[in-house]
Amino acid sequence: MNLGIAPPIVNCSSDRSADWETGASGADLIAIAEVGERLGYSHITASEHIGLPDHAAAIRGDTYWDALSTLSYLAARTQAIRLVTNVLVLGYHHPLAIAKRYGTLDRLSGGRVTLGVGVGTLVEEFELLGVPFDDRGPRADDALQALRASLGQHLPSYSGPFYQFGGLIVEPHAVQDHVPIWIGGRTRRSVRRATSLADGWMPFGLAPDEVAAMLADADRPPGFDVVLLPPEPFDPIDQPEQTLRSLDVLEKAGATLVNVRTVNRSLQHCLEQLHALRELFPIPTGYEQSATGGSQRG
Repeated sequence: MNLGIAPPIVNCSSDRSADWETGASGADLIAIAEVGERLGYSHITASEHIGLPDHAAAIRGDTYWDALSTLSYLAARTQAIRLVTNVLVLGYHHPLAIAKRYGTLDRLSGGRVTLGVGVGTLVEEFELLGVPFDDRGPRADDALQALRASLGQHLPSYSGPFYQFGGLIVEPHAVQDHVPIWIGGRTRRSVRRATSLADGWMPFGLAPDEVAAMLADADRPPGFDVVLLPPEPFDPIDQPEQTLRSLDVLEKAGATLVNVRTVNRSLQHCLEQLHALRELFPIPTGYEQSATGGSQRG
């Protein structure tokens, strides 16, 4: 199991987050990414919401920095840490638009993109964008297959129930031979979608024992990632034993990667927490930092 960073700033709440987060700058986010890279964290994430319904803000937060803009900005100031969307809602985009935008980012970053994608749950956001909500599950399955046929292709073609295209050049395209795709979700259907159509599962809102139960009967292919978020932020400086216990629980639940959140009162405190956590939990044997792929399993 290795660690990635679910950073503060890019997804926060004006009501509950520390003042430094809601007023943070791009330079603050760069500092987190650069320290994370030096310490061997696998990846850094950014999420997507276009316009969040006000009733959802109490649970989800109300601030979402645009994923593509944010990860592109970080790509220019880093060399190895992977850039992960957590998550793109498939129904909001044509698959070729994702392939073009994030294929360009993959080229710019030297092959460091991982696409975390999901089906979506906020009907108001679907309605805002004028895209169908009721059949979003089958559409997402088709979009995943269209994406896999498109990423890294000069002249992609695909024909499915919802998406059909061909005869169109997409340049630049992804430079990775196989762009990893992780599926977000919290249902058994999301696990099946991930194991059959993607490279990993990135659940949310589930307790570790619920994750373990869902994985118990899942047919996971070799190299399949399970990317978990701790139920509560880590505090490795003041609660190192509790932090290690929490990591152990997540690993026993099936995690191969953990999206790290930490208690932080300032940017400096956030950076100190990342240092303290890496001292508690060094890069596992079998991972190595590469110039183009972040921390990878050997």
